[in-house]
Amino acid sequence: MSDRHVPTDDSWVPDACTLPTAERPLRLAEFDQFFRAAVRGADRLSARHLRLHLAGAEQVEETARDLTARESSCCSFFTFEIGRPGADALTLDIRVPAAHVDVLDALARRATSARERR
Repeated sequence: MSDRHVPTDDSWVPDACTLPTAERPLRLAEFDQFFRAAVRGADRLSARHLRLHLAGAEQVEETARDLTARESSCCSFFTFEIGRPGADALTLDIRVPAAHVDVLDALARRATSARERR
């Protein structure tokens, strides 16, 4: 997948997001950095559900919890769930309502693209 398929701006961010517009590029950069460092794989379990397989380090889990908590506070339509299926395995499940599948699509492209650029 090439970068031309990945939105480079925040035009795909829905109006339901309450993060101030000026802060959105910073948050996107945080997600991109996290995706590059931590994502080891991705499964699209349904149109509304994405599962990211992450490096299992404790620091990755702390970063995931911090980033998803902050994202949930401004984009309440996201549901994030962090799981530890094994000692060295970590998953991040991301769910959205049907009205925001396009946002999950964009997030999935960003995660996959960032992982490929690593």
